[in-house]
Parts: sequence; C-alpha cells; structure tokens
Amino acid sequence: MLIKEYRVLVPLEVDEYRRGQLFAVAEASKAETGGGEGVEVLKSEPFTSSDLRPGEELSGIYTKKIYHVKSKVPWIVRKMFPESALILEEECWNAYPYSKTVVTNTGYMKNDFYIIIESMHLADSGDTENALDLPKNLLKQRDVVMLDIYDDKYLNKKTDIKPDTNPRTFKSKKTGRGPLRSDWTSSTEPVMCCYKVVQAHFKWFGLQSRVERVIHKQYPRLFTRFHREVFCWIDKWIELTMESIQEMEEETAELLKSQLKQGNVRGMVCNSDDDK
Repeated sequence: MLIKEYRVLVPLEVDEYRRGQLFAVAEASKAETGGGEGVEVLKSEPFTSSDLRPGEELSGIYTKKIYHVKSKVPWIVRKMFPESALILEEECWNAYPYSKTVVTNTGYMKNDFYIIIESMHLADSGDTENALDLPKNLLKQRDVVMLDIYDDKYLNKKTDIKPDTNPRTFKSKKTGRGPLRSDWTSSTEPVMCCYKVVQAHFKWFGLQSRVERVIHKQYPRLFTRFHREVFCWIDKWIELTMESIQEMEEETAELLKSQLKQGNVRGMVCNSDDDK
C-alpha cells in the first residue's frame, strides 16, 4: 500500500469551501459524463456513525456512486484488464469538515484493490502535522505533497489550463478575490488547506508497486484542477445556500442518468504516456 498526503491550498474560508466543493463536484460530474462513461449516482442520504473516526460520532451525507472510467484510467490498466475492472464503486461519508471516500472494484479485483481518501479542511497554510490523526505506523509510510492552485506544473497544458479557471488571471466580481500572485499564500487572505490522505492498495504480484505509483501520479493533476475550478467558479456558488445546492445535486443525479447513455466521452482523459 502506498500512502501520500496531499495538502491543497486555496483562497477560501472553510465554511465557504463546503458550498464551493459541492457545487464543483456536481459540475465536474456533468462535465465528465457521456458516451457510456462517467458518474452514476445510486444513493444520497443522511448518515450518523461512530465508526469513521474513533471517539467521535459524525453526521452528514452518505453517497454511493458508480464510475465508468475506461478512458480515464492509466494505459497499463486499460491494456491488462477486462471491462469489469474499469467500473469502480465509490462510497463517501461527508461529515464536513471531515470526509471519507472509499473506491473499490468489487466486480473484478474485490478486496485486492481499494483507494481510501480521508479529508480534513482547516483554516491554515498546510502546516498542521497530522490533520487526519493518522496512527504512527501510517505516519511512517506517509509522503506529504504540497499543492498550490497557482502552480500548474501537474496540469496538462493543452486541456487543463483554461481562461475561465486560471487563478493567475481570474478576478471574482462578487468577492474581489484574484488574480493570484505567485506569493499569494503569504500575501492574501483568506487561506485554507484541504488535507487529503490517499491510501492506494493494488494486490497483484509483480505489478503492485508500479500500479500504486501510477494511481498516485494522477492525484496532483486531479486535485489541482478541481480546486482551481472551485475557486474560479466562486461567483457561481458564493450566494447559494446549502438548501439550493442540495436541490442542484438532486437535479444533477437525474441528469446524469440520461447523459451517461448519450453523446461522446467527455472530460478528463488519462494521458496515454503518463504511466509508460
């Protein structure tokens, strides 16, 4: 198992980010769904649990989704595995500011594959040493990766850098924030950090380490691109209430059902050379 902690810095308040994240997830789901690939929402319901974090009873929203991801996974995966290996199940327990997401492939890999993402959102500059309260054995394995939405080194220059989601040029009409400078994390307020501990497990003799590295290679791009969108779409969501966002999520779930079966493959495609 390979463990990395991604720390994503964004110019938002923690309570703002909650709405921005949900809005961006819905928009990204629509942008990534079409032509038989993308997101299918199976469940979205309230939950209460004392099992997610020891000693805490958490409440929030539980969602279960299916991801059809043939063109969105690394080349080595498409080359070696059948169609059933390219359908992923995602369960998410969102008890903001904490959330836990578990991705599995029960149709083919069963217990030999999983990705666990635990997230914590704090009003700091990414300097909390153990935001997710990892035990000592996991801390020893953890590799910390800092991500700044100003920095585009992990992005695909042709497809990921767009005028409307580029924080170097975007300026919010409703909040006055932006454009960001290279030193924005020390010269701008507010600043917050999304701490994301990702555990990737792929049990396959001879391929485990390589595939786990390839899985992690996708996350800097994914997290950077997503959080650039959260910030640069701020004028679209900053005035929305949680109630209106929940209504939007319900409408999106219905739209995805029909959109999944129509048109061409949409959204971010894994570069064919990324894992060679």
